[in-house]
Amino acid sequence: MIRRNRNRAPAVALAAITAAVLAACGSSSSSSSSATTSTNTATAASSANPTAAATGPGVGKPAVTIGDKNFTEEYILGSLYAQALAAKGYKVAVKGNIGSSEITYKALQSGQIDMYPEYTGTLLTAVAGVTTPPHSAQQAYSEAKAFAEKHGFTLLDQTPFFDSDALGALKAYAQAHALTTDADLKKLGKSVKLGGAPEFATRYEGLVGLKKAYGDNPTFVPLAIGLTYKALDTGQVQVSDVFTTDPQLTTGKYVVLVDPKKIFGFQNVAPIVSQKVLAAEGPAFAQTINKVSGLLTIPAIQKMNAADALDQQPYAAVARQFLQANGLL
Repeated sequence: MIRRNRNRAPAVALAAITAAVLAACGSSSSSSSSATTSTNTATAASSANPTAAATGPGVGKPAVTIGDKNFTEEYILGSLYAQALAAKGYKVAVKGNIGSSEITYKALQSGQIDMYPEYTGTLLTAVAGVTTPPHSAQQAYSEAKAFAEKHGFTLLDQTPFFDSDALGALKAYAQAHALTTDADLKKLGKSVKLGGAPEFATRYEGLVGLKKAYGDNPTFVPLAIGLTYKALDTGQVQVSDVFTTDPQLTTGKYVVLVDPKKIFGFQNVAPIVSQKVLAAEGPAFAQTINKVSGLLTIPAIQKMNAADALDQQPYAAVARQFLQANGLL
């Protein structure tokens, strides 16, 4: 899973965002190539403000470091889990903006972090090296959990929301070239420029899968984080890797192509955590995280993404108001 979503638009009142997020909570749904710098880590920990409560099941337990990857949704997820745990008395630090799944998983392996929110399909393909896509969200979760447990980790409950890579284009371009599915790119050959983060070129959930499953052979244009929609709007690329929970996709300006062969997989979030850490922290640790995850529907996460990425609200503040609205702070 490859994420790049930091485009900004004029701010709206955070109170309005809170109300929208609250309304979303009742909804249901189906299922940087370098390590983070000390400055990024300190900033993330400070912004999340995970100060432990004076009482609660986490008091006296070992300190925990939560990592998150390098995009808006991950910042929000990391902050949600950190603040909810801190409210239970756990001593929590956040090591944020680490990088891609490959890099963040290595940080977990080395003990730099104790857990991070991961996408089940991405854990299978980008980390475990699986090239046969699962047939369901539950299969993706089960296989990802089995892989994690072979390496001293485990997955906590997965979220109701799922968020996968997809191919997006301006609606006008898609209509002009009769693009409705990923297979339609094949007829355009090298004439179509397809944008994405650098790792998109080497992942099955990327060019590898597009070529193998559909015979697509576009001209790939690496894009820096945050430039996806600007690149589409300016014609730098005609098609780009997007995320299905990107708030920009709710504007009606863009079209998401259908992926009938499911090369982008099933992408529910499930925090991956060290088994040793989980045992040391006691049952309330997993219970707290699972309670947060259970609230994260597609409407809820879309509105929180929009509050941060489009409305310039600090992700820690967005996470805090969501937790307060749901009685977890």
